Amino acid sequence: MRTRNRTSIVVLGLMLALLVGAPAAVGEAASGGASAPGTPTAAGSGGAVAGQKAAGHRSASVQRGVAPIITAADCYRLGRTRCRKNRRIVQISGELVIHGHHFSTADKVYFQRSGVSVARVDPISAHLRPTPHGMVVTVPAGVQSGRIYLQTPAGRRSRLFGPVTVIAAPVVVDNNPAPANSAFDGPGMWIWYLSQSDGDNLASIVATAKAAGITTLFIKSSDGTNFWSQFTPALVQTLHADGLDVCAWQYVYGANPAGEAAMGAEAVADGADCLVIDAETEYQGNYYGAQTYIDDLRAAIGPNYPVGLTSFPYVNYHESEPYSVFLGPGGAQYNVPQVYWKDIGTTPDAAYTQTFMENRIYGRPIVPLGQSFDNVSPSQITRFRQLASAYGAIGLSWWDWQNTTSGGWAALDAPLTPGAGITVTTAWPALGSGSSGDQVIWMQEHLAAAEPTTPTTGKFNAVTEANLKAFQGAHGIPESGITDAATWTALLTLTPVTVVYPPPPPKGSTGTSGSTGSTGSSGTSGSSGTSGTSGSSGASGASGGSGTSGSSGGTSA
Repeated sequence: MRTRNRTSIVVLGLMLALLVGAPAAVGEAASGGASAPGTPTAAGSGGAVAGQKAAGHRSASVQRGVAPIITAADCYRLGRTRCRKNRRIVQISGELVIHGHHFSTADKVYFQRSGVSVARVDPISAHLRPTPHGMVVTVPAGVQSGRIYLQTPAGRRSRLFGPVTVIAAPVVVDNNPAPANSAFDGPGMWIWYLSQSDGDNLASIVATAKAAGITTLFIKSSDGTNFWSQFTPALVQTLHADGLDVCAWQYVYGANPAGEAAMGAEAVADGADCLVIDAETEYQGNYYGAQTYIDDLRAAIGPNYPVGLTSFPYVNYHESEPYSVFLGPGGAQYNVPQVYWKDIGTTPDAAYTQTFMENRIYGRPIVPLGQSFDNVSPSQITRFRQLASAYGAIGLSWWDWQNTTSGGWAALDAPLTPGAGITVTTAWPALGSGSSGDQVIWMQEHLAAAEPTTPTTGKFNAVTEANLKAFQGAHGIPESGITDAATWTALLTLTPVTVVYPPPPPKGSTGTSGSTGSTGSSGTSGSSGTSGTSGSSGASGASGGSGTSGSSGGTSA
């Protein structure tokens, strides 16, 4: 009995040892341990497959990255936007500073779309960007209070964070209407180089101006961030003593808007009666730069100092020119479009029709800048004056002194009779589905005041169309979804919402501008106007052509 029991105990012990050892062997194989040489087992084979799958999962996890984490989102005061004591309350167009881990500027912040009850159903996204106060996102139009989340380009999402309370964009009231009287009233002449305008003989300049009925001289004061030595307090005082108003004009590029604003403020400090911003090709698409310039300029010169914008006359030909910023609330009170009809390749009548139709939506007095260069005929100069009178312009001016012929000077102050066959346009820009550009932005800013879900992207999309129809219906206007005269009239009674534009992405240098320029007086026809983009034309600003007031470069429309 004992022997058998001892044998049984030994057998049982061996069996238990085998049972205990088996899982260890399987575990070793599954974890990638080696089997005895030449004896692969089913367990070992299965372990290799499992190892490959695990490696595959690790690879996919590395490719997708770590999910971002939001730990806080705080309102940041910016421009006209305000923050409350509760930092999770933010205005549309305001900034949220996002705190957390594992995210970058490649990621987007997703907000709950207005009218949608679930955060992740058709959300509206906006990119993160670095700023001195942290990683921020501008709260886009069309969103509502709710929870937000981050998502990487690879699709990794953070957990929902919030809720964040979103309130309406700040309402901006334009408190700088055009003054009752200013140097923009009456006839003016533009001077590019004093040295090429009657040889810088001020007595001769005064006599010639008065003989032609000119009351205001527009004299170039700076190019980019280079202040011109020809514009001085002594110059202004001399011309004032002889009964002439003096406006400074500066050509701006947008590479350093704060520096350009400082140049404008310097001309104002030198005694200029008004300032004209000459913003053209270089400012296209640079809404952030335009807003920076306007904010800095107004901070330096005050809200009521008379400022004008001169640029291309046909707004719809230059969709990304920030007219709505330069001529918007707090901006220039006067619109001085370059109506160079011969440069455009049309007639004074046709140029007026297009210019006034495209520009009237901005609500600023239009002070047309006519063409006296390129040997335009005296009869066309007379016609331009007749059209200004018929359209009720408070003033007009001419580009430019050094290229005006004797016949042109004679036509400037010849007795003026009413023009025959003038038809003053009453048309407005007809914007509809598929339209784009600055006119759409301007319309959307006004529409958003009544229909807050309206985007301000410059793209006339389905939401814009639906909101415009709703606005039209509420005002007894046929719901066409197109901006006719009645629609514009109703929209422009509203105060446009504020849009805060993000800085543009970095780009290469556009070159420096010289102090005297290389094109000289030959730059009147606009044929060399394209050189201005690299800054090589110096004083002409970008122009060669009508380089003046603009680098219209022969395509001033």
